[in-house]
Amino acid sequence: MKLVTFLKEGNQALGVKTEEGILDIQAALEKHPNPDVPTNVMDVIAGGEEAVSAIEAYINALSSDFSARLNVEEIKWEPCVTHPNKIICVGLNYRRHADETNAPYPEVPILFNKFNNTLTGHNCEIAVPKVTEKLDYEVELGVVIGKKAKYVSKEEALNHVFGYCTVNDLSARDLQMKTPQWLLGKTCDDFSPVGPYLVTADEVGNPNDLNLKTYVNGEVRQNSNTSDMIFYVDEIVSYISQHMTLTPGDLILTGTPEGVVLGYPEADQVYLQPGDEVTVEIDKLGALTNRFVADK
Repeated sequence: MKLVTFLKEGNQALGVKTEEGILDIQAALEKHPNPDVPTNVMDVIAGGEEAVSAIEAYINALSSDFSARLNVEEIKWEPCVTHPNKIICVGLNYRRHADETNAPYPEVPILFNKFNNTLTGHNCEIAVPKVTEKLDYEVELGVVIGKKAKYVSKEEALNHVFGYCTVNDLSARDLQMKTPQWLLGKTCDDFSPVGPYLVTADEVGNPNDLNLKTYVNGEVRQNSNTSDMIFYVDEIVSYISQHMTLTPGDLILTGTPEGVVLGYPEADQVYLQPGDEVTVEIDKLGALTNRFVADK
């Protein structure tokens, strides 16, 4: 199932991608009430398989009533995960990315965090902060936790995953490298566009074999596969759970492959500017596009 969050009358609303368009769950429930169907994405995540099954049964029961369907061109996209308790990121997690930045392969996952202010959605404009001159893109596989996880083994880790999404881990390299801590360069407003869809784990299958790409103004900049990860998704979830409790809705960004601006020779580094358009795309999860504008 592909879940969507979109803006409706000033509020975030839940949708489901169907062959006939995006089903507006709230609009459908107004005509065909069902108390078992959740109306926001965080409740779906918390409800897990039971909530997903309830939505599937509800959609099937609607049959040919397409009145609550929206065209994707009509909606104002919001982040596909709206209120994660934690946003945890993994640095230097692709072999070729470590190679291009002349960094040794880490022996354990390098973790840092982002905050909810960084979340934005597909087709949303992003203002380039006035404090950076080196804004970089990073396509990343996002992992959304579906079950509480503490001291989880690698073998059990994927059972705690609700689904996956495409993420652009935007990074202000000049701010990131100011200090040994990366946080400042990672946490400016709208630095974590996520979407367009949150795709349930059953539709994705093996998360460690997904093609992922980045396009800047139509030019391919990153083109890799999650199989190049140093630490796979099951290892990451298990490792984090040894140190902190993961809860439903937590979002994990699993690292980026080679091809970032930082990895180019210094003379060839052209960072993102107002007017640029960036699309990050992952197999089975969809393409996430954002346009960059000048900050006011």
